Amino acid sequence: MKEGIHPNYREVCFVDLSNGFKFVTRSCVQSKETIKLDDGRELPLVKLETTSETHPFYTGTQKSVDSLGGRVEKFRNKFARVGLKK
Repeated sequence: MKEGIHPNYREVCFVDLSNGFKFVTRSCVQSKETIKLDDGRELPLVKLETTSETHPFYTGTQKSVDSLGGRVEKFRNKFARVGLKK
């Protein structure tokens, strides 16, 4: 491999800000912050708003649009006549 043309691919610690969940993976993402892990390693730190630990799709707490008290049906009834002009 040529020197100086490839991104710095290394281990990075990602932290979910909503619950503190941490995971380590390899990435090229740039970060100015670092974190010292329990095993003594010091890794670059990337803060995330949501991960698979907190996202509603992965946690099973996602709400269906049809089960929100008839909102879809209410919308359809309200705008049913809008597109019927001839």
